[in-house]
Amino acid sequence: MSLGLTLPDYPWESLAPYAKTARSHPGGVVDVSIGTPVDDTPPVVRQALADAANAPGYPSTAGSPALRRAITDWFARRRGVPDLDPDTEVVPTIGSKEAVAWLPTMLGLTPDDVVAHPLIAYPTYDMGARIAGCGAVPVDQFALLTARSRDTDDFGRVRMMWVNSPSNPTGAVLDVDTLRALVQWARANDVLLVSDECYAEMGWDVPSVPSLLDPRVTGGDHENLLVAYSLSKQSSAAGYRASFLAGDAALIGNLTTTRKHAGMIVPWPVQEATRAALGDDEHVAAQRARYSARRSVLKPALTEWGLRIDQSVAGLYLWGTAGEDCWTTIGRLADLGILAGPGIFYGDAGREYVRVSLTASDERIDAAAERLAAP
Repeated sequence: MSLGLTLPDYPWESLAPYAKTARSHPGGVVDVSIGTPVDDTPPVVRQALADAANAPGYPSTAGSPALRRAITDWFARRRGVPDLDPDTEVVPTIGSKEAVAWLPTMLGLTPDDVVAHPLIAYPTYDMGARIAGCGAVPVDQFALLTARSRDTDDFGRVRMMWVNSPSNPTGAVLDVDTLRALVQWARANDVLLVSDECYAEMGWDVPSVPSLLDPRVTGGDHENLLVAYSLSKQSSAAGYRASFLAGDAALIGNLTTTRKHAGMIVPWPVQEATRAALGDDEHVAAQRARYSARRSVLKPALTEWGLRIDQSVAGLYLWGTAGEDCWTTIGRLADLGILAGPGIFYGDAGREYVRVSLTASDERIDAAAERLAAP
């Protein structure tokens, strides 16, 4: 008997020889390959976690009323979404990657369904479809807007589509007009539209980063729309797995019921830490300033070294190309003790790009800039 899903090897394992080279540098490695936060979790978040540490009972799968209200208040204050119902339109999740990976399964998609995602995209969109037994297809979402139906030869039977703004890895942002057009297309073709907005607080060269749930986008109707969000980056809380979904009340209700049956419950101390984090904008502004300062050092250093930085107007990554195969660029950077992410991990369209994270310490970012500038 053969059991288990047939999934490809985890792509980051192929980076191992380059990591070995980078770690052998006399000045130590500068690891900017993965967006793992390195700054301390803010005291307000840690204190809330500690205060809730006495948690003998089971917490609510739907999230406490106070947490749900904190989520909707945050959406109104920070994301321009004033009309979310805390009782029916939000649910906490155990990290956003969990939500991304299991959403097609939890929503009951079948092998007859297709999950679409951007041409260059976070790999878990594809993996989530595979776990559910669905098809997965990368699409040019701008070209998609001209397609007459979801059943074209180009796009297959799309039942669900991911958008990602700001994008991981490119840092591109979708404006209100584009989001509205995507919503109109999805509604005309009975497609569930899900937006991954985990980097929304990190806008750099754009006036704003609108949400899929913005009333200017939705017209006040959340049907068949969901947003995934995480505090990992804005609150340096990746270890907390503090995230949530928001949107269509019927879908949120279905997801909450499924999560109850599966025991997918965010621990009570994490619920309280999430509530505290969402109520405090000061620590988010401070963290944003740290990333902005690192970006101001790293971006010109990479450009002078020979990378053309494309898009990258928001988020925590610089998306650059030297006009060569990404592994060649990865190798040249590794020789400098700098470990970056290969663009091919994010789709064929990224084969000549590398992704460079801003989530290294100030000292390591400065070291990378010095090495890039050395003759």
